[in-house]
Amino acid sequence: MKHILRIACSDEKGLIYRISNVLFENNFNIDRNDEFVDSEKNLFFMRTEFSGDCDVQNLKNTLQEILPEDAKINLTLNKVKNVVILVTKEHHCLSDLLIRNEFNEMNFNVLSVIGNYDILKDLTEKFDIPFHYIPAENISREEHQQKIVEILQQYDFDYIVLAKFMRILTPEFVKKFKHKIINIHHSFLPAFIGANPYKQAHERGVKMIGATSHFVTDDLDEGPIIYQDIIKVNHSQNAKDLAKLGKEVEKKVLAEALKLVFNDKVFIDENKTVIFE
Repeated sequence: MKHILRIACSDEKGLIYRISNVLFENNFNIDRNDEFVDSEKNLFFMRTEFSGDCDVQNLKNTLQEILPEDAKINLTLNKVKNVVILVTKEHHCLSDLLIRNEFNEMNFNVLSVIGNYDILKDLTEKFDIPFHYIPAENISREEHQQKIVEILQQYDFDYIVLAKFMRILTPEFVKKFKHKIINIHHSFLPAFIGANPYKQAHERGVKMIGATSHFVTDDLDEGPIIYQDIIKVNHSQNAKDLAKLGKEVEKKVLAEALKLVFNDKVFIDENKTVIFE
């Protein structure tokens, strides 16, 4: 069995030796190891892939005894992540994820799709994935999101992916699924926020456009960043051209971010991330 061990704690001498020695004494084989020290905060991060039969709680207890008191230990099987996707009207991110899911291109399994419009229902059901239509008209944001929570409770999921879900989440919803909601944003944050970003970009004469995938927090579009990328553009391209190019970079950025998260390569440190690629 392959396991992934992630440790974050105060830095001190001998941590790598101590952790590796525990794994050795328990007859595990280390397949890969990555570590990083944030010298400004004196924080140590380590991600280790190892093989062997494992009593998870016993190993965590042993590690806790030899690590600093503030150590956060995450030990899981290297398993496929179950995902629920939230959408509105745009299809490009959803269709990309559905195809990747169909052909097992990423370490995830799409359980269902929830939309506040039913525009993407037929597309979703072509892949034999259930679509839940929850309209938001004439009800409060809180009522709408409570209906979403009721649907989510039907599924045993690891993450919620906002594939162009164009509604602001309430603090209660975000708190309930802390560090489990991943969004794709249509720019290098925080530039060109709000509606019609490509029109704003065109009017400003930008020379590149980009996208950002991040964890969702109460601060709108300011959560820990997972992945970003850009495409260079020039004056000959109009707003429609930029929007078309933007959709391509959005798909790529979201997919790359999810690969990192679903393979347990991301540590969240306050409002930043430490990522072992």
